[in-house]
Formats: sequence, structure tokens, C-alpha cells
Amino acid sequence: MKFRVYSKWVTFRPRRPGFTSSLFTRNLQTSRASINGGGTSSSSEGKSFLYVPGATLATLLMLGALHARRLYEDKKKEEAREKGIEIEFSPDRKATFLRLMPLRTISRIWGCVTSVEYPIWLRPYIYKAWARAFHSNLEEAALPLDQYASLRDFFVRTLKEGSRPIDSDPHSLVSPVDGTILRFGELKPGTMIEQVKGASYSAASLLGARSFLSITQDDAIGENVESESASNGSSKKSWWRISLASPKVRDPTSVRPMKGVFYCVIYLKPGDYHRVHSPVNWQVFIRRHFPGQLYPVNERARRTIKNLYVENERVVLEGQWEEGFMALAAIGATNIGSIELAIEPELRTNRPEKLLHSEPPKERIYEPEGVGVVLKKGDEVAAFNMGSTVVLVFQAPVCKSSDEDGSSPEFKFCVKHGDKIHMGEALGRWHEL
Repeated sequence: MKFRVYSKWVTFRPRRPGFTSSLFTRNLQTSRASINGGGTSSSSEGKSFLYVPGATLATLLMLGALHARRLYEDKKKEEAREKGIEIEFSPDRKATFLRLMPLRTISRIWGCVTSVEYPIWLRPYIYKAWARAFHSNLEEAALPLDQYASLRDFFVRTLKEGSRPIDSDPHSLVSPVDGTILRFGELKPGTMIEQVKGASYSAASLLGARSFLSITQDDAIGENVESESASNGSSKKSWWRISLASPKVRDPTSVRPMKGVFYCVIYLKPGDYHRVHSPVNWQVFIRRHFPGQLYPVNERARRTIKNLYVENERVVLEGQWEEGFMALAAIGATNIGSIELAIEPELRTNRPEKLLHSEPPKERIYEPEGVGVVLKKGDEVAAFNMGSTVVLVFQAPVCKSSDEDGSSPEFKFCVKHGDKIHMGEALGRWHEL
């Protein structure tokens, strides 16, 4: 959509095929001459006219405000880090105010604004301003800046070949996104995922009540009982042997050795690469879409809004990898109501509908020939329209024994809290016995 700016009024006109910015400027100058009672060509040539769409002006103002806010937040974080202060949960008035705002509607409007096509000559200036505000590396962009027609196209841009090499170690789990490591650890029975100090949420509430994570945890509790009863011919069905559509057995083999359950929370800033990739080779069996709120997911929101990731709209993918259970949750946020799945392009999020907390998530079962959707490590999975958060919940080895060369098969994270990480870099590793 384009805005025509005249000296006396503003009209809103849809973009027509073949309607170029140069033609627009010529027509605009002619109209200005007629409005002023007709002007000579020499006088019009001596004056330059700057065409700035209303949406572009709004974008520039937004960039300035966000840049100032980022500088303020970075300063506060640095001061807290120097003092050794850990962020604690502390509700404030802003959190209460956010609950009263129509954030879903605002996010849809923002989606329309970012879809406005800019004049070709103006595009590099807007995207360079964005890059300066949020530390984006424009040299990695796959296309020249003037080929990204809208801010949305720029948000979800692809990268040059080789910009994100995938860790080649077969016993590594890689980061699915560019971002900052917020939390990670092992989910032992009874433990929860910490949002910030003083506020936590359960993996089941994040993934859904029907998640197969509960089955894997039940298996862990009953592991010893199962091993004792195996000689009597009784065995417990593991979750990946159960069809997601019916209780039929998937695999006649015996139950695999039990694994621990781990999690990792990664925050994507607005300037980060916005596409989500597969962390391992795995099979996706089911998708759950949870319509919800669209609160911000920045540092202040994390310490002031309880159950932030559980309340926000999200898309969860569940499946199986070589070590057992795997789930990837893409969390929406303010201005990021649109979560697009590469494996299900028809999925639409942040639809204009009334939210009912009692309503179950919308599910889709991927059952082509009973193997689900097969993804390889590094394959594209989804895309955000700005920055947001991804949560991984997965099984991995927890055996404490060591082999002859001293290496342990236990999965270990190779990142620290607050680390910056790129898609394809290892989050953790393990060794085969």
C-alpha cells in the first residue's frame, strides 16, 4: 500500500501493478503544480520534492524510540551485571496495564504496517537505520537491501550461503536460532523451568496437557520396576511406540534405556536472524497451536509477567529423535503474532478471534506413512516477524559411567547463561558408549 502526500490533503491508494516510485513522483509534481494554479516547468525543476509515505515516517519514529529504549535497557543490564545482581520476579503497574491493552489487534496492525512496500531508493536507508539500532549484520543478507520490498521481507530475510555452518558432530545438538541463552538445565521429576528467579512454569503447561513429555517422565520414574519385570514378559510402552492418532504400537522393539529430560530457552532480539531451524535430525509427529496473549518477551516483561511463555500465543512441535523425545516451542510476542511454519505454510496465527482460556490447543497430526515430517539438522522449520523466544525440551543421555578413554555418554551443555549464539552452533554434546 502507498500513501500520496499532497500539500493540502492525504489520500490512501493501493499499489497498482507496474506502479513505480519514479512515475509516482512525476504524477505528484504535476498534481502539485495544478493545485498551485499551474507552474512553469523551470520552477518545478528548480525544486526537489521528497516523497515520504506515512507508514515510512511511522517506521522511522518507531526505530528511534526502540533504539533509545534499547540503549537504556542495555545500560541497566550492564549496571546489574557489574553489581552481580540476579534478576528477580517483581510485578509492576506496567504489567497490569499491558493486560488491558489490545495487544493482538496492535500486532495485526503492525503486521500491516511492516507489509507496506517502500520506494526502492528509500529501502537501504530504512534497513540501515534498523541495523544500527539493533546491531544487525547486513553483510550476511542474501540479497541487496533494495530488493527487500517491505520491512517484513527484511525481517525474515535469508542469509548468504555458508553464513551459518552447521556443527558436523553427529553427537551434538545445535541452536535452532540466533539469540541469547536465557536458561537451560535438566528437568528432574518435580522441577520446573525458571522464567526468572522467583517465577517458574512447568514444561507440561508450556507444551500442553496432552504432551508426551509426561509419558517420558513416567517412564523415568518406573525405569527400575520395568527392568525387574522385563524377564516376566511385561514391558511398558514408550511414547514413541504409541501412535499419536491411536494406541497402536509403532515399534515392536523393547523399550530403549531411559534418558534425562533437558530444556533450553533462547531469546531472539529484534536485530537477530529471525528464522528457526532444526536442532537435530528428527521426526515431527504433531503440531499444537495455542492462541493466547501477545505480551512482550523482553527482560522487563520476563520479570514482571508471571507465566509469560504459557500465556503468550505459541506453536509447539513434538516428535522423536535418536535419543527420544523432542519438542520445539516458538513463542509469539507483541508485534510478532505471525509465526510461520515452513512445514505447514497454511497455518495462520493471531487470528481475530475471541480467546477462551478453557479452549484446548489446535492440533494437527503429521502422519505420512506413520513417520511424521522428517527434518534434518539445520533444515528450516519456522520464521518470526521480529524477535521472540524459542524453548527446546528434549531427552538426552544421563548415564554417569565413563568409558575406557574417560569420556562420558552424559549430555552436557556447552553454553553459559547470557551467551550469544548463532544458529548451527552446538548447544550441547554427548558421547556413545
